[in-house]
Amino acid sequence: MQTPEHGGDVYSTSCRLDFSVSINPLGTPHSVRSAVIRSTASLGQYPDVRCRDLRKKLSDHFRIPAHWITCSNGAAEMIFAVAQAAKPQTALLICPGFSEYEKALRVANCQDIRFYLCSRSKGFCIGEDILEQITEDIDLMYLCNPSNPTGILAEPELMVRILERCRENKVLLVVDECFLELTADPHRHTLAGYIADNPNLVILRSFTKTYAMPGVRLGYCVTSNARLTDRIRGSIQPWPVSIPAQMAGEAALDETEYLGEARELIGRELRYLKQSFEVIGIRCYDSSANFLFFEGPQDLHAMCARKGILIRDCRNYRGLGPGYFRVSVHTRRDNEELCGILSDIFRTSGHYLTDERRPGYARNGYAAM
Repeated sequence: MQTPEHGGDVYSTSCRLDFSVSINPLGTPHSVRSAVIRSTASLGQYPDVRCRDLRKKLSDHFRIPAHWITCSNGAAEMIFAVAQAAKPQTALLICPGFSEYEKALRVANCQDIRFYLCSRSKGFCIGEDILEQITEDIDLMYLCNPSNPTGILAEPELMVRILERCRENKVLLVVDECFLELTADPHRHTLAGYIADNPNLVILRSFTKTYAMPGVRLGYCVTSNARLTDRIRGSIQPWPVSIPAQMAGEAALDETEYLGEARELIGRELRYLKQSFEVIGIRCYDSSANFLFFEGPQDLHAMCARKGILIRDCRNYRGLGPGYFRVSVHTRRDNEELCGILSDIFRTSGHYLTDERRPGYARNGYAAM
């Protein structure tokens, strides 16, 4: 079976549970579904090309000027739009990292793409030595926080130093915070508070992960750099955000308790998965996001697929290879089924990656929580 480039490919294979896409485990809010249904009454007209109502809602929600915000057909489109707008000749990427950053740079004809490797020996964390890589000949840097696929958060102090280093060297820093709002303390880790004083900073966000609406496609970027904003908007196709997407986004921003409930659920279930994986004998990494990065047999993706479970094979991430995987956090019932299947696979394959745990526990006792 060919490994998909991204998660969520439920069209190539049948599956009962999709752990390959990392979206809010609470599912799409009812208000968002209702808004999409209501939007069908307006399908005979063009959408607002400026997304004025949605940008006003985002402005009020995050207490930032509306003219700082540009909306797009998912965050992926914005990744490409920023690259097209900036036209960097030299760029710096963190790896492993989301493949679309490199792809966007190559489409924009970036001639020199440099890579900072987060090593396995250091738990795939960004170290302070990243600062040495941010030099005056770098034009643009993409950085995902928390990281995709590891889910690891960079310390706020290091993120500020990275921003300062980029400002000193006139490097455009593009921070992808698409998973941040589903972490336990997003306000501590966001760089949103630095946007006003740093025109070299762009923050990417997405409704896809946060409000479990990948089928709608809605993302946005925020920057105080007016000239860059104009160039970004000029790099995006006309009418990038459909009427259903705009109305869905407005409804999502009216949700008051949804994100708090989601963070509580994700925190609880992420702990459950980490502890269960430890008992099974799976080496996993210290994710703070709504997914967990781990190691397993090279053919684990196929073995899980045969049992109706879709997981993310991460071998196509630069800096990784066969044997690295990612699973999203679901509700307890789904997570128990996943752990049961992984337990069976690891026991029968003899593939145990940690020295601390070996088989010998009750079939349903992989995590007594």
